[in-house]
Amino acid sequence: MIAPREDGDPPDDEGRGRPDASMSLLADLFAGKLLDHGYAEAAARRAASGDPAPPGGRLRGGGVLLVLVLAGTLIAVAGAEVRRSEPVAAEQRSRLVGEIHARTAETDGLQHRLDRLRAETERRRAAALASSEAGRRARRNLALAGAAAAAVPATGDALVVTLDDAAPGGGRDAPDGRPADAAARVYDQDLQVLVNGLWAAGAEAIGVNGQRLTPATAIRAAGEAILVDYRPLGRPYEVTALGDPGRLRDAFTGSAADRRLRALHDRFEIRYAVRRSSGARLPAAGAVSLRYAREGTRR
Repeated sequence: MIAPREDGDPPDDEGRGRPDASMSLLADLFAGKLLDHGYAEAAARRAASGDPAPPGGRLRGGGVLLVLVLAGTLIAVAGAEVRRSEPVAAEQRSRLVGEIHARTAETDGLQHRLDRLRAETERRRAAALASSEAGRRARRNLALAGAAAAAVPATGDALVVTLDDAAPGGGRDAPDGRPADAAARVYDQDLQVLVNGLWAAGAEAIGVNGQRLTPATAIRAAGEAILVDYRPLGRPYEVTALGDPGRLRDAFTGSAADRRLRALHDRFEIRYAVRRSSGARLPAAGAVSLRYAREGTRR
């Protein structure tokens, strides 16, 4: 017990606290000191009377020391395992990233080859159909169907809408509790709303970052990436809508899609810009599956 200090007595050193007070328990344990003066007096009386010390005390002290040694060993082993696994994880991640880039480059090469073969096929088909009136009529019908299915390239004036995440350090927390860095990002639903709004405004053809959309194109998310027909997009997201820019802008301004994107811009500082473009070009879409066909009458 510590006797209370009388008024007027100078404050002792113990009242101010030792700088290593938080380590005193471990220090006393390893130094072999007891935690209470009563234990020391009892040990002294036992030694003076010749009574042997109870084995339990020694065992308890040794047990505590053993537990501390085992805990320290386990922590050291766990830390060593974590440090050992970090280079392996980094190597695996680097290999996966390299494989993704290689597969993407291979897919791009195959797509370019497909475009060249399509152009050659279209040239030969046009030459074959031009020899008769029925062939020329069929070619016009094929051109209309190809444009509707995004199976042929398209060019012309366009309205270009750009979406991007908020600038680093920008944005504000969402009302549902999402942090600013999550609320200030562009998601697949935002692109879906934008594309549907441009179709409703009268766009003749639409592409996202140069990838042509069809009426059946899926825009979805995989983790933090946005995919168009299973191909990842990079930021910023530039949506090109072919058609008369003035008419498209008048029809799009004030629509539900425009109001949503402006709200994201005002509340979360998502970057949202609209501009006109002349001479825009959209490639043909990927492989188009034939779903319906009927036999025609040969003339």
